[in-house]
Amino acid sequence: MSFMRKADANQPAIVKALRGAGCTVEHLHAVGRGCPDLLCAIDGQVFLIEVKDGAKAPSAQKLTPDQVVWHTGWKAEVHVVNSVEAALAVVAIYRALTKETT
Repeated sequence: MSFMRKADANQPAIVKALRGAGCTVEHLHAVGRGCPDLLCAIDGQVFLIEVKDGAKAPSAQKLTPDQVVWHTGWKAEVHVVNSVEAALAVVAIYRALTKETT
């Protein structure tokens, strides 16, 4: 079981893009034990993102055993992204949800 982990190489660019899109972002990657990398919020919507390095082979982007356990036990979706574009697509989901509820 891993207890501490470092951020993926593309995490800084993803965080910058999320913040540029209006999100607040809190880093969680150092928590380890399968916890997702980022706690994000936009327009009153809160969501979690697990960052995978899109420059790595697909097999190297799979969830670790600890992540599988954590994600399975969490009672909400955890979005897994491997690029800025994928992260911004998640933001678009939550912006659309906000529009539906207003």
